[in-house]
Amino acid sequence: MILTRPATALLLAACACALVFWWWWRGPALPAYELAVMPLQQTVVASGRVAAVSRAQVGAEMTGVVLERRVREGDRVAPGDVMLVLRPDELAAQVRQAEVALQQLETATRPQAELALTRAETTLLQARREAERRRDLTARGLLSREALEQAEEAETLAQNGAATARVAAAAVAPGGTEEAVLRAGLASLQAQLAKTTVRSEVAGTVLTRDVEPGDLVQPGKVLFTVARDGETEIRVPLDEKNLAFLALGQPAVVLADAYPGRPFDARLRFLAPRVDPERGTVEAHLSVAQAPDFLREDMTVSVSILTGRRDSALALPNDALAAVQGARAQVVRVSEGRLQRVAVELGLRGTAFSEVTTGLAAGDRILVDPGVALAEGTRVRIEPWPLPLGERSGADGNRNALPVQFD
Repeated sequence: MILTRPATALLLAACACALVFWWWWRGPALPAYELAVMPLQQTVVASGRVAAVSRAQVGAEMTGVVLERRVREGDRVAPGDVMLVLRPDELAAQVRQAEVALQQLETATRPQAELALTRAETTLLQARREAERRRDLTARGLLSREALEQAEEAETLAQNGAATARVAAAAVAPGGTEEAVLRAGLASLQAQLAKTTVRSEVAGTVLTRDVEPGDLVQPGKVLFTVARDGETEIRVPLDEKNLAFLALGQPAVVLADAYPGRPFDARLRFLAPRVDPERGTVEAHLSVAQAPDFLREDMTVSVSILTGRRDSALALPNDALAAVQGARAQVVRVSEGRLQRVAVELGLRGTAFSEVTTGLAAGDRILVDPGVALAEGTRVRIEPWPLPLGERSGADGNRNALPVQFD
């Protein structure tokens, strides 16, 4: 059959109308994710600093001028190691003077006191014999009473002299009060002299030094700071809104900014009992069982604390969620070619993915843009959209990080 020109034009117009109608009937093409089951991790990510569990502040116990400084930043010290020496001239002279006084006591004063005691006792014996002789003569009427009284007075004086000599000898005898006083004074001066040598009380690494030879130092001034040997920890300020996800003992991965290719493990060991009201953060401490050799005190590190994990989770990119309120959200699903708004329950949540616990199933197609201005039931066409790859991490699949405050 041969069509005329008007018939041909009419047929083409009808085909065009049919094609337009069919295109309109199919609806617009919209990008959509296909819901899939995958491993999912939820982490709290923040930056922190390396810190020793304990630091010791070293200072001088007396006022003095620095004669010698033995250590500097980065040096290792052990208990008893000399860190600083003060000028000891005056105290050394006083110690020598006290030693000489003690030596004089032993070599001169004590022997003299013993000789004086011997003389006093000899004098007392003579005085007693003379007084006894005169008593006998007086009793026989051969000696006057006055002579007897003189002898008895001499005996009394000899007794007093002997008693005084005994006291003096006892005072300077070995272990006596005089020796005890001198030895106590010497010990005090030696203790003061020992304080001119500042020693480390702990084993660790010198972090800071604030003194140089010639400086005048006083008690109370911190001269050195020493990081004690022991367990290293990471101190991290975490946003308080993440408290609900944190628990002691959670594992973490730490990455030093200076060594991005050498991550190491840590574990959450402490959460501060209060929140910093100015910053809205809570202090967290992570213990490092085996600290790598490149760690330095106050080094900046990034910390990822594993707060939740699913080996098999129904995961949906966060940009497909709308009207998120707590664990509830809304998505736009394409079912049999038509739009359908669905309320869902969320589990693990992160910056890239969230776990869907109820409301959807694997294979469901969810619009990338949940705010599309189309009525429910509108027919649409699906344009497959790839899942975001921004936070995939090795064999564990997607690592999702909760929003936290970075310092």
